[in-house]
Amino acid sequence: MSDTKVYLLDGGTLVIDGYHAFWNRGPGGELRFPCYSVLIDHADGRYIFDTGYDFDHVMRVLPFEKPIQEKDQTLPGQLAKIGFKPDDINYVINSHYHFDHCGGNKYFTKACTICHGAELDACSHHQPFEHLGYSDLSFAPEIAKATGKTLPADPVLDMYTPKFEPLKGDQELAKGLWLFETPGHTAGHYSLMVELKGRRPMLFTADACYSQKNMDMMCISSFHLDPVASLKSMQRLKDLAAKYDAELFYSHDPDSFKHYQTGGNFYA
Repeated sequence: MSDTKVYLLDGGTLVIDGYHAFWNRGPGGELRFPCYSVLIDHADGRYIFDTGYDFDHVMRVLPFEKPIQEKDQTLPGQLAKIGFKPDDINYVINSHYHFDHCGGNKYFTKACTICHGAELDACSHHQPFEHLGYSDLSFAPEIAKATGKTLPADPVLDMYTPKFEPLKGDQELAKGLWLFETPGHTAGHYSLMVELKGRRPMLFTADACYSQKNMDMMCISSFHLDPVASLKSMQRLKDLAAKYDAELFYSHDPDSFKHYQTGGNFYA
């Protein structure tokens, strides 16, 4: 753990209505929120937790989410800022497979992809109301083919043959690198905790909790599979933070994100 560094990679922003961010609570109106990835530079390898959204996919399928993503906010662009390239990444960890958390997987042609087995299954066996969430299958061309979906022409995909390592249950992937089951938002959702030598552990909620406001209100987003399980997972995150004295890092919190270290800075 002494050499572990954590970088937050800014992937741009999207827009949803406030009633979607705070289910049945609001207030309504446009809410622009950040999307980011987490790079863990660990003695056992380099891990990326979530890979954000693909701009072209959002403009094609969900243009009402009004993406803003500069070229340097793609994962290749963000990695270049800190002296890495996609081939330097050994593992991609996906919290879940909604489009705004897997859109950059295709760049990591040499990495092993880690996810919950239930989540991988949900990509082709999800509920009808989840179809937009699971609309980007570029991370799994074979699943797209099996489900009869044609992926748009993309030079990157021509050489992308992902290798998956599905898991279940809580897992310590490497020393001080933990995955915790937090289902509800989706069937196989994982949150991530990283232990560091020089600070409190960092507990990344992913979409089990969008923001500090969601946590304070115990209010889930409207995008969920199981609302009761979602609330239980939010409580679990609270309990984990208390148990490990961990700092919670939220997935889509415009207020918190302003105070996160980005742009080449890192936590250690």
